[in-house]
Amino acid sequence: MALLCSSTSLLLLLLLVVPLSQAANQSPLPASPLPAVPTLPLLQALQMRAPGSPGWRVGPASGQPLHYMLNLYRRATDREGRPRRGRSLGTNTIRLVQASSHGDQPWAGRWYMQPLTYHLDSQPEAEHLLRATVVYLPSLSLAHGRLLCALELVAASEAPGVLLSPAARPHHGWAEVDVTPYLVLGNSSMGSLALRHVCVHAGRAGGHDAPVAPSRPFLLLYLNDTQAGLAPPLAEPHRHRRDTGTLAHDLPNYLREQGGDKNDCSLRPFSVSFAQLGWDHWIIAPHRYNPRYCKGACPHLLRYDYHAPNHAVVQSFVHQLVDASVPRPSCVPYRYSPISVLMIERNGGILYKEYENMIAESCTCR
Repeated sequence: MALLCSSTSLLLLLLLVVPLSQAANQSPLPASPLPAVPTLPLLQALQMRAPGSPGWRVGPASGQPLHYMLNLYRRATDREGRPRRGRSLGTNTIRLVQASSHGDQPWAGRWYMQPLTYHLDSQPEAEHLLRATVVYLPSLSLAHGRLLCALELVAASEAPGVLLSPAARPHHGWAEVDVTPYLVLGNSSMGSLALRHVCVHAGRAGGHDAPVAPSRPFLLLYLNDTQAGLAPPLAEPHRHRRDTGTLAHDLPNYLREQGGDKNDCSLRPFSVSFAQLGWDHWIIAPHRYNPRYCKGACPHLLRYDYHAPNHAVVQSFVHQLVDASVPRPSCVPYRYSPISVLMIERNGGILYKEYENMIAESCTCR
């Protein structure tokens, strides 16, 4: 089994190295058709969301919605896309939904009223809604005053709309309104959420500003995607364990060999550029993916920092002292971390998703 795992790792590495080494000496890859995707789990998962299917378009993923999602992504992850400790978003998926508007003349004197509809009927069944908020700018500075804005829930009947209040103080100018109850108990059965964006021009006496359309509010869906391979929304409790098996600690003089050869089993970097794959026009962040891999020989005396199980310790000694035909333990990843990806969806929305076990963090011998 150890030899099989080692052979499989080498095969995957060769499949990855050859296409990227060739691409490095060629001109940038075109966006379509897509080049062959290396057999790495993350790339295989992302390929399912890649452009190429009917209806895919680079939609309105620009301007302030994109800026907002980038700030959210950078607060929650490090430079390699790994979620930061203590900054969990409490979910593995966040979907930004743009509104469709109707009505050609939103301005009426000092007032701006724009009906907005968020269509939700295309959400995958595996995604369970945890929370939903609408993000908007409550205030916009003008040359001769300010534009003050609010959101109103459009009632199904002729009754007046419900004014929605922000759940907290605006963050960097942005305000978030919780609309979860209206999606769970309200008009979500119709597959949409209807709001009205209302603004008033509060100007100084004698001042005049040309009509400026305020930024259109957008809907954020905080979802728990239950598909396999996605990071759970809540981190598992930390489990304390000994660095190695009991047998390793009990062997005489086991911990005396602390040094290691440079060819010993260790973590190695290997960076994949989304630009080389032709995916940089729809994957917003991170720009590169460094899954890393484990390579090298397992030493005769497995040091405590290898976290090797008792079976590997026994197998190493059997190979060395009893039967050389018994293979030495194999160098494999021991601990992984998830990676967060920010991407443009086929319908032009923006999607944040965390994939688990995508970056090797340490190695072991098994």
